[in-house]
Amino acid sequence: MAASEKWIEQGDDTSSSYLQKFRLYETRSNFYMIGRDKNRTFWRVLKLDRTEPTELNIHEDSTAYTEAECFELLRRIHEGNRSTGGLKFVTTCYGIVGFVRFLGPYYMLIITKRRMLAAICGHSVYAIAKSEIITIPHASVLSNVAYSKDEKRYKKLLCAVDLTKDFFFSYSYCIMHSLQRNLCNNVKGQTYYESMFVWNEYLTRGVRSKLKDCLWTVALVYGFCKQVKLSISEKSFKLTLIARRSRHFAGTRYLKRGVNEKGRVANDVETEQIVFEDVPCGSPVRISSVVQNRGSIPLFWSQETSRLNLKPDIILSRKDSNFEATRLHFENLAKRYGNPIIILNLIKTREKRPRETILRSEFANAIRFINKGLNKEERLRPLHWDLHKHSRNKATNVLAILGKLTSYALNLTGIFYCQLSSDLRAEGLQNPSCLEKSDGECTTSKDETALNLTTESTKNDSDGKDDHRKKATMIQKGVLRTNCIDCLDRTNVAQYAYGLAALGHQLHALGFTESTNIDLDNPLAEDLMGIYETMGDTLALQYGGSAAHNKIFCERRGQWKAATQSQEFFRTLQRYYSNAYMDAEKQDAINVFLGYFQPQPGKPALWELGSDQHYNAARFGANAIAEIARSSIKRSMSESNILCESNSTALGTVVGHGLSLPEKDQEVKVFSESNPEISTCETTMSADDAIICDPRQLVKDMEPYHILENDCLCFDGHAEQCACAEFDMDWVSSSGNSCEDESYGRSTALRSSENVPEDIKIESATSASESGSSLKGGEINESKHTREDVGGLPERFVRWVLHGDGHFW
Repeated sequence: MAASEKWIEQGDDTSSSYLQKFRLYETRSNFYMIGRDKNRTFWRVLKLDRTEPTELNIHEDSTAYTEAECFELLRRIHEGNRSTGGLKFVTTCYGIVGFVRFLGPYYMLIITKRRMLAAICGHSVYAIAKSEIITIPHASVLSNVAYSKDEKRYKKLLCAVDLTKDFFFSYSYCIMHSLQRNLCNNVKGQTYYESMFVWNEYLTRGVRSKLKDCLWTVALVYGFCKQVKLSISEKSFKLTLIARRSRHFAGTRYLKRGVNEKGRVANDVETEQIVFEDVPCGSPVRISSVVQNRGSIPLFWSQETSRLNLKPDIILSRKDSNFEATRLHFENLAKRYGNPIIILNLIKTREKRPRETILRSEFANAIRFINKGLNKEERLRPLHWDLHKHSRNKATNVLAILGKLTSYALNLTGIFYCQLSSDLRAEGLQNPSCLEKSDGECTTSKDETALNLTTESTKNDSDGKDDHRKKATMIQKGVLRTNCIDCLDRTNVAQYAYGLAALGHQLHALGFTESTNIDLDNPLAEDLMGIYETMGDTLALQYGGSAAHNKIFCERRGQWKAATQSQEFFRTLQRYYSNAYMDAEKQDAINVFLGYFQPQPGKPALWELGSDQHYNAARFGANAIAEIARSSIKRSMSESNILCESNSTALGTVVGHGLSLPEKDQEVKVFSESNPEISTCETTMSADDAIICDPRQLVKDMEPYHILENDCLCFDGHAEQCACAEFDMDWVSSSGNSCEDESYGRSTALRSSENVPEDIKIESATSASESGSSLKGGEINESKHTREDVGGLPERFVRWVLHGDGHFW
């Protein structure tokens, strides 16, 4: 029976079905792992052979022992091995993380201490407080390879992935899946280990294959998990915020950018907000969740780390002319969450030196191209709002505007809500919209109608209380995908706005509030902001090397401006140092932990490859490859370059390890400041090809959110061709119809640089109605800011840190 089925049917009673505490013993020839359930009703035994120096031999005793029987078994093992030292106790542990081998012996990673993070309907979620790595073969059979420098270095790399930071797991709840998927899908056997969010899938692959079960291992999710108890109108509820980071195309900020050939993007994080009543265990409970997503812009792009420039050039490759990888990414999103897919893009609309705007233009082209092949219901729904520009305008309430945009998205996707009875069986929950596919993903059926998201049933519970209303089960269909450049700072602000809008709907569904809106001045908004701020800092440290820039949150709380500036300044320095000096080794450690690089005897070691090849290195040609090899920091390998799958097709001749060179007749272009290539996008599109629906209808849909009259909604269906990125919700003029410089409508594939030719430089043409948010005004403000004394550092150094303008000395 699937884990999700068990916890729905039995609640916390399922603790008897899982091994939760273990004791490890050793003899000269074997390790013995003794596991028991939480309620001490049965004991199981796992034996690991220590006589084989390079092979993993595991045997599981199928007998379920009582405590007395298990004690007798251990006594007999001790007596039988008395001549070689008998049976010795090693340690207590709480699960196996996995097994790994480099060049010599196998190692076992175990959890020796845990701490509780949250409880979801009686199912505990734990973090790892302490872990240990144990060499399986006995010292007497180890070869010299086990003591070699390379072996020790690989072991050190593995240990560099700190399991005590931001990894979490649950024995009885599929924490790698959303609440909706756990209740909708029949996840059987070991398939939940195949989830994109289980980081020790590779480490457990061998033992799961041998034992045909997962009693002994725990599925680790990497990201963020926090639960708090809140109240409103004297009613208590628990809010759990979970961020799950994808193991596909995983890595650090400058070493993992954009998308790979399989449609997997960097910094792909699923965020789930769960709200449920704070009621005694075993009582009926109403519960709600909402899921949103963040991820790198799904194009082939990258940035070379520079020790002299904090804002390196953005390199965009137009090799994927049909945007196949981008299409695969959005197909995967639709498969996981259903439609619609709403894209909230927060990158800049105007720059003196084109950087973000290069990606913005190409992203718009990709969405337009993909939408041509989709029917109306499946089309991507992109929105663009330049958060950076408007956050510099004191007259703009950034969180309020984001609240309007995210509320619009929330109305399209809905939330998940159901009521669970005392045995945690979903009250009337059917399976109308979620179907289990062969790869274990949850998708929305096109042929079946989902439960009505707005219909409510107001019949009373059996206890007769008016405040216990049964509402029809709600299903979330679709997802909001938010991105900026790094998907860290601006993205986290937008995700908070979405979470706040969702919280209003969740509390309303639970019957706690009459309205679905929560004002920004409400104490709940401040509480939620603190949680999202903590999540943002955690995710930023994982991907970017420093805590997030929280200027908007700090200003909202009225924090002293000088303190905020100093904080932002030193976080910028910290991120720069981490990216320039620490990320190469961190990326190597991630590749080893996830199995994307597997050492082989007689082959070059990971650190001897010269450069950790980026997924699109082959796309830039031999000259660019040589340039990458000369880089001061190693580029990261995609999983497709390191692990060859049976169904994968080679792109070219494999050279060295993981580097695919193109065929002779394959067209390869190198984009740089010396040879920028600009292609003009199509200038005519029918109204049927609109990326967003009729703007009048969209504005009508958003009327409750009071979108200002001078907001411009650019789309492909204008009578006159709109030359901007065609998915803006930006303030460009008081007329409401004007758009940006036509250069935004072109596909710009180049390396951003100060030496960009004049014909593609994008200057500010912002109207006076923007109340001082023009570039000219921005320059004045920046100059003033750099003259301020930040920690007593030189003005030129501060300018370099804040704006990345070349050398500072």
